[in-house]
Amino acid sequence: MPGMLTNWAGNIAFTAQRIDRPTTLDGLRRLVARSARVRVLGSGHSFNTLADTDGTLVSVAGLPPEIEVDRAASTVRVAAGVRYAELAQELHAHGFALPNMASLPHISVAGSVATGTHGSGAALGSLATAVRELELVTADGELRTLGRDRDGERFAGSVVSLGALGAVTSLTLDLVPAFELAQRVRTGLPLSVLDEHFEAVTSAAYSVSLFTDWRGPRFGQVWLKYAAGHEPRFPWAPEATGPVHPVAGMPPVHCTEQQGVPGPWHERLPHFRAEFTPSSGEEIQSEYLVDRRHGLAALHAVDAVRDVLAPLLQVCEVRTMAADDLWLSPAYGRDTVGLHFTWVKDTAAVLPVLGLLEERLAPFAARPHWGKLSTVPAGRLAALYPRLADFRGLVGEFDPRSKFTNAFLAPLLGDV
Repeated sequence: MPGMLTNWAGNIAFTAQRIDRPTTLDGLRRLVARSARVRVLGSGHSFNTLADTDGTLVSVAGLPPEIEVDRAASTVRVAAGVRYAELAQELHAHGFALPNMASLPHISVAGSVATGTHGSGAALGSLATAVRELELVTADGELRTLGRDRDGERFAGSVVSLGALGAVTSLTLDLVPAFELAQRVRTGLPLSVLDEHFEAVTSAAYSVSLFTDWRGPRFGQVWLKYAAGHEPRFPWAPEATGPVHPVAGMPPVHCTEQQGVPGPWHERLPHFRAEFTPSSGEEIQSEYLVDRRHGLAALHAVDAVRDVLAPLLQVCEVRTMAADDLWLSPAYGRDTVGLHFTWVKDTAAVLPVLGLLEERLAPFAARPHWGKLSTVPAGRLAALYPRLADFRGLVGEFDPRSKFTNAFLAPLLGDV
């Protein structure tokens, strides 16, 4: 329907009765207080109905895009609607950096944190692990602040919140000094190499990403992001002869610089350039995250059904992240390997394949990314998160009338 609001990929049409974009914090507080049902929309880079509501859909992108760097504390307080591209440029100008970024820098800070979004790096946590403090508007319109040092366990339950506790208005993030990285791409890595060298390959650089189209038991590309001047030894695959795009046949013009050219952290950690603004994506995305101990076995499980996956797959990316203590984080309590799938934009054809993939990954307690498409039922999700009952308690405290709950969350949260 013309004029209908959709997510970035266009596979989800939002059903909200009203869409609002407040421009002040007080305006947001009044809006939340008077709404019977409300959900907050970030940059729309989700592929399921997590952000939808039958009430009021609120964008925080209209709030002042504040970025306040505290040099003494090495932190930044950033408005929820700010995107990582803008935040990174400001931080770099002040001599600071984030430890990691996702592959696409155009996503909003709050939305990424709330869904446990991540980059790659065996020793690096998800984007949510940088959060030191968060401010949110709760169901009654009150502004509440939670901090890592002050609120401990309750804070750990509030960071990856799926938007169920309230409308996040700002986040305070830990920073590190600005640094330079270089990036090289290796090609043609056989899956069999990982049988003996899985840990060595996935931890060969500051950040490592493996790409495959699953048309064979091999990884067409391995992206290595490393400290400038400290090129890693990688004897298992040759270097690409020129710049490449993760999806075979796509022009690399929008990808971040490769071939060992050093540059600022924020121009190497993402796979795509900040000045490239993605249009509506002709794709659907899914991701499943497993304990790193089972990463190799999970890859072989996928390889066993690659003939079914490959015809619908654009590319699969394999990444790693360190364990964290955030209750609903896909990396909660375990070092993690993420298997990310970019499918052709054909939901009807992809869903049955997801069911098969989830069946094959079930022995490894694979947790689906909260913002991606999956068919894992709520009952199964509950079994994958040992702190879910505690999170339900937080939701009951912050939102006793389930104002921020929607059809996606209700089966997961139950009677809070």
